[in-house]
Amino acid sequence: MNRRRLPLSLRRDAVPWERQRPTWREARRAVDAEARRRAGARPSGNWYVVGASRAVRRDGKLARTVAGQEVVVWRGPGGRLVGGPGICPHLGAPLRDSPVRCGTLVCHWHGLALDGQPYAGWSPLPVHDDGVLVWVRLDAVGGEEPLAAPVVPPRPAAARALAAVWTGEGTCEPEDVVANRLDPWHGAWFHPYSFVDLRVVDAPGAPGGGVDAFTVEVSFKVVGRLVVPVRAVFTAPEPRTVVMRITEGEGEGSVVESHATPLGADALGRPRTAVVEAVVAASDRRGFTVARRAAPLLRPLMRTAAGRLWRDDLAYAERRWHLRSTGRFPG
Repeated sequence: MNRRRLPLSLRRDAVPWERQRPTWREARRAVDAEARRRAGARPSGNWYVVGASRAVRRDGKLARTVAGQEVVVWRGPGGRLVGGPGICPHLGAPLRDSPVRCGTLVCHWHGLALDGQPYAGWSPLPVHDDGVLVWVRLDAVGGEEPLAAPVVPPRPAAARALAAVWTGEGTCEPEDVVANRLDPWHGAWFHPYSFVDLRVVDAPGAPGGGVDAFTVEVSFKVVGRLVVPVRAVFTAPEPRTVVMRITEGEGEGSVVESHATPLGADALGRPRTAVVEAVVAASDRRGFTVARRAAPLLRPLMRTAAGRLWRDDLAYAERRWHLRSTGRFPG
């Protein structure tokens, strides 16, 4: 794929959606299952994504239920990241509703103040800020050998990147989210408003192919027949994360990280999972410097684009879980 002066291409041989090349023969369940098995065998160190780093600024905080455990994360005295159980040790108030004042989380029921140090039966949890996402380590939930830090995939340098984080929830399990992301063949069929001319050029198990990555050539739709062609590689560095990295074309080096965090069961006993997707875009074009300066305006657009795709992809994951849970999944 040649580097173009302009990233746009004009599709001259566009075909209707129903006449594009079918991909169902290539999207084999065995390939998906084996890819998920390898991802599941990799260590996570019991780390779970909570949300965006930008949400934990000054007196901001993040609160989420992870695998049934209420957790809360904020900036303690001196700006250090702290976190712990989201239940007040006094009478069980939900700390997600309590404010942070000067680095101290103050319970809104009776005023018990927590600065991140152990107090009155409340003990902090290991937390990590990778610059884009905030993670919490739950050893009792994960059951693995703990790691000192989460498995964070390589990203473009922060000084030359623009990052945005989108979060959504669905009725499914993390494996259903991972299965969706490790099925690149559905892209142009299920998301024709965003992707065209998709071709999987390498996949695990293919003759002469790579061992553990899906390589895709695809064009992102801009408007009409104008598209941006790229080559991208999908990998799963840990059980609940799938990373798409652009390796050729516009935005080379940019990554999209899709993280699946189990939340727990809903009132009907069905599993709920959060998808936290980090888009870290980079480019060596001069105009990208201007784009980075307009980050406050661009981040909402980036989140909207991610949300549009995940509106469909969460439906995919939820359908997959429903069929699995009722014993009707094909095969």
